[in-house]
Amino acid sequence: MVVQDDSVSSWVRKPLDHAIFLTGPTASGKSQVAVELAGRIGAEIISVDSMAVYREMDIGTAKPTPDARERVPHHLIDLVPPTDDYSVSQFVQDAHSQAESIRARGRNVLLVGGTPLYLKSLMCGMFLGPPADWEFRSAVEQDIEIYGIEALRERLIQVDPLSAHRILPGDKRRMIRALEVAKLTGSPLSHWQTQFEKFSVPANSKAFVIRWDRGTLHGRVDARVEGMFSRGLLDEVRGLKDRYGQLGRTASQAVGYKEPLAHLAGELTRNEMVEQVKAHTRQFVRRQEIWFRSMPGLIPVTVSSEGDLCNAALTLASSLENR
Repeated sequence: MVVQDDSVSSWVRKPLDHAIFLTGPTASGKSQVAVELAGRIGAEIISVDSMAVYREMDIGTAKPTPDARERVPHHLIDLVPPTDDYSVSQFVQDAHSQAESIRARGRNVLLVGGTPLYLKSLMCGMFLGPPADWEFRSAVEQDIEIYGIEALRERLIQVDPLSAHRILPGDKRRMIRALEVAKLTGSPLSHWQTQFEKFSVPANSKAFVIRWDRGTLHGRVDARVEGMFSRGLLDEVRGLKDRYGQLGRTASQAVGYKEPLAHLAGELTRNEMVEQVKAHTRQFVRRQEIWFRSMPGLIPVTVSSEGDLCNAALTLASSLENR
């Protein structure tokens, strides 16, 4: 199959340039800094948080407060119900669309969040791929019913071994998509994605990362989790379960939700539930920090106290004025 250049260009999202990125690990205070910074530089905020897109999941995702959202417009929050999945490619397209609208209003674009894959997809660009081939997908689903998911994996190993290595063995949706891309383009998905592996901050942009001493940050994580349960996180999860029965794959596996769901199912005591949320959040923080260290060009904003957080927005605003 010969792929036309104009088709390829429509499958690619270039890096989101002329923007300001503010990231940092969970509980680092980036939302607090972002609201103050946005007010100083005339910006609107685009959330870069894979869980904030879900409606009714408020406490466990630590969404910006109503006051913060009234002070500064926030985008890409409360987009879909917790029964749905929301893909990285959807996020990238929505973020670009919102950025265009913000610029059209004469405002600056401030992207704020700590989901590393979302950040990388915006900063490096992303291969979206051709539209779905539903006839092909249906045929593959029928094959899975007959031969099982392991046969699907063996097929992918033959067509695109690198993608097969990257995709979890039980992730049927991504395996089918990888096969679909290979069929429609004549090249494996891993080939198309290689051009977006090298990280760099987009043109005419600045990217900042908030950094804390690890021990202090872990203390902030524990305090945040305790605060979430004090504000009714368990009741929030119970209400979601009552309304929807079963949450979507992404929502049900999110830290802060899977543990209360396990508690409500009788699998964890209350104390075990709280301690697991703390431990899983700290583990996620460590993974975030590894990601951030692998991203050259992020400008560190080192803080050691709440006072430093309060001053960070002023410092960043001054540095942006001189760029």
